[in-house]
Amino acid sequence: MNITSERSLISWRSINDPSPGLFSLRINPLGFNEFELVYNKSAKYWSTGNWTGDAFDGVPEMTIPYIYKFHFSDPFTPSASFWYTERELEGGLRSPLTRFQVDAIGQLKQYTWTQQNEYWNMFWSQPDNKCRVYGLCGNLGVCNSTLLKPCVCVSGFSPVSDYDWESGDYTGGCVRENRDLCEESDGFMEVGVVRFEGAAMVSFVGTRSVCERICLSNCSCIGLFHDGKTSLCKNLYGSLLNLRNSSSDSTFQDVLYVRVPKEGIVRKGVSKSVLLIGSIGGSVVLLGLVAGMLLILRKRRKNGKGVEGDGVFPGLNLKVFTYKELCAATRGFSDKLGHGGFGAVFQGELLDSTLVAVKRLERPGSGEKEFRAEVCTIGNIQHINLVRLRGFCSESSHRLLIYDYMPNGPLSAYLRRDGLNLIWDVRFRVAVGTARGIAYLHEECRDCIIHCDIKPENILLDSDYTAKVSDFGLAKLIGRDFSRVLATMRGTWGYVAPEWISGVAITTKADVYSYGMTLLELLGGRRNVEAPPSARGAGGREGEKAEKWFFPPYAAQKIIEGNVAAVVDDRLGSAYDIEEAQRVASVAVWCIQDNEEMRPTMGMVVKMLEGVVEVTTPPPPKLLQALVSGESYHGVQIDSGKGVSIGGDCCGDNAGLYSYGSPSSLGNASSPAK
Repeated sequence: MNITSERSLISWRSINDPSPGLFSLRINPLGFNEFELVYNKSAKYWSTGNWTGDAFDGVPEMTIPYIYKFHFSDPFTPSASFWYTERELEGGLRSPLTRFQVDAIGQLKQYTWTQQNEYWNMFWSQPDNKCRVYGLCGNLGVCNSTLLKPCVCVSGFSPVSDYDWESGDYTGGCVRENRDLCEESDGFMEVGVVRFEGAAMVSFVGTRSVCERICLSNCSCIGLFHDGKTSLCKNLYGSLLNLRNSSSDSTFQDVLYVRVPKEGIVRKGVSKSVLLIGSIGGSVVLLGLVAGMLLILRKRRKNGKGVEGDGVFPGLNLKVFTYKELCAATRGFSDKLGHGGFGAVFQGELLDSTLVAVKRLERPGSGEKEFRAEVCTIGNIQHINLVRLRGFCSESSHRLLIYDYMPNGPLSAYLRRDGLNLIWDVRFRVAVGTARGIAYLHEECRDCIIHCDIKPENILLDSDYTAKVSDFGLAKLIGRDFSRVLATMRGTWGYVAPEWISGVAITTKADVYSYGMTLLELLGGRRNVEAPPSARGAGGREGEKAEKWFFPPYAAQKIIEGNVAAVVDDRLGSAYDIEEAQRVASVAVWCIQDNEEMRPTMGMVVKMLEGVVEVTTPPPPKLLQALVSGESYHGVQIDSGKGVSIGGDCCGDNAGLYSYGSPSSLGNASSPAK
């Protein structure tokens, strides 16, 4: 189908109602030079930017060699027409089915059909933040892009149509719960620092009481701003659309007060004396409670036992547990699942029989930082490939995090040669799912989230073996305006990128490197540092010290040579998809390039794995290539004079990849045939 000046792409009304909705994609009717998403055929909220001859300047993804070929005939004229075709893949393979649509919540999305799993995979959407869709939540609806259902009504209001909201159509907005338009007894409720569209604003100078009185005199007035320093009043009329949190924006700090029904309305027939006595009695009780709370808080501060930083937690969609509740849920912390760098993890069962994983932080200082980072980072983030944080406990010195329980454990449990074996379909789903989870952290959250500790131990599998990225304790948040963040922590040795070791600033590409190393382990069904295959098969002479074998140099060399079968877990035999294995292998080597600029983004990794973007043969990583020479690999030993390097004396799975010493300490490295 072509999109022309007379034909546009229109959304459904809701996921259950295919009638025309309020959102559409059209060619700009003035310049015929770009596409724009509009609300109700009038309010533009996103555009592609100008056509440059082969792409739109606001959609840089079009310049990447996708399977698509875009055509725009007669641009800049009323006869403009746009369409796309698909290119054949290498080897004459057919391209996957694809579709573009404007969905019911106003986002333009691009999908490809995954034949193996039989589902439509969404890999591109605009606007990237659904709260930028004009009118999405309607009048007095508040938008939160991290929630599965992004819209909620302001307190005291309810959806105009509960049925529409349940169906995913929030555009009808909210009305007072008592359904009255306005009342003389109305008051004002603080909503917070928010942005919005739609309302007309009338500004004048006056006190707060004058501001409120003028607003209450007109039923069309729905709220106000008031600046106590300048006495500037801004009364709002009409509809408040796209209410969304803006507290992180230092350029906009006005607090919105919304007109609401007054609480505690005096009922007719109640005597004034009764009301007076009740008011006095209530005031005395309230003052007593406040005084008691102040004494308790003062005592806690004096004893140094108060909870620091309580302001971190308000507003998070989390359950607050008491320490006593968690002791009971974990049967006194008796069923230990594992132990991480900041504390142990225990299995627990809540009163409703829900199984959970309870992480008990044991270290002060860095443990507290991890607690704050995890609570603030993932408290409201929901994604199918991220472990959900259900709640927390911050009581006295206790710091605990409560997660969904993952019955099939960490990926690391399946990377032992004598352990359980994952079939290829599960491995490929784990590879793609993990990439999607990390890509969400990097590219789809309001603030870019760098995980900093991607490894098999932090990839958990649910009951369906769906991959869930866990442990955001080392996560660093960076604003959209900053491209780099100074490294103050280090992830697990064996997975850290070269820029970690050099001490320079890191970016999301550090996670890409760690993901690539993990991908090699998933492909080979083994850890990157362990005894070589020959040693495992022949046993080794009595009294001889076991040598450690570093897998990535060997794997990268074989993959670049085109011998992926030499790298794939031999327990699979021939029961794997060769094309998928080749993609996984090549992507892994692209991810572990020394130069971070050569590594793909995680969003691009997802496209490469799914076959939407062609995966070319990667160059050999230079540091790994330096390890490959000769016909046998004897490891890189620890040289006390030159620092830590890879070799026979490296410790278990956390062996380091890079040396603090000179390049000569890397030694010679190759690998035996598998």
